[in-house]
Amino acid sequence: MKKLFQKLMAYYHRHSKNNEDYARHLGVEIGKNCRIYIRDFGSEPWLVKIGDKVTVTHGVRFINHDGSTWLISDQKGRRQLFRRISIGNNVFIGMNSIILPGVKIGDNVIIAAGSVVTKSVPSGHIIGGNPAKIIMDFESYRTRALETYVSNQEMDFSKSYKERVLEILDESFKPDLKPKP
Repeated sequence: MKKLFQKLMAYYHRHSKNNEDYARHLGVEIGKNCRIYIRDFGSEPWLVKIGDKVTVTHGVRFINHDGSTWLISDQKGRRQLFRRISIGNNVFIGMNSIILPGVKIGDNVIIAAGSVVTKSVPSGHIIGGNPAKIIMDFESYRTRALETYVSNQEMDFSKSYKERVLEILDESFKPDLKPKP
C-alpha cells in the first residue's frame, strides 16, 4: 500500500507542476529566470545545481554516477562513484546534450546540440561535439550576434509567428563538409 501511495504521489507531482517546480521537487537546485524543458534529471537529481538564466533544452541528460562500476567488485563488494554537476549563470545547453558526472560549467557558456560534456567548461566559451571541445569564446559569438542577427525591435510582432520567421529567414546554407585528404 505504501508503494502504491508513493507512486500516486510521484504521478501527482510529475503532472501537476511545471518543469522547474517539478525539478525543485526532485531536489534540483535552480536559480532565477531559467527555462527548463526536461523533466528527467537522472537518478540523483539532488546532485544537480543550476544557476540563473539557464536554458536546458529538450533531450538534455544529466548523469551523476558511473554505472559501469557494476562490473567492478572484489571482496569488499561493488564500487560506486557519484559526482555533482554544477551549471553557472547565463548558460544554454543545446538539445540532446549529455552532461557527465563531476562536470562544472562556468558562466556565459553555450553547449551545442548533441554535445557530450566529459570535462568541466571554463566561463566564457562555446563548446560542442563528442567529446565536447571549445569552439569559440562567448564574447566573439555575442559580438557577431549583436552585429548580424535580427533584433526583436526589428520584428513585427503584430504578425503570426510563422510570418515573422519567414520575414527574417536567412536562406543561406552552411558550406559542404570537406573530405579528409
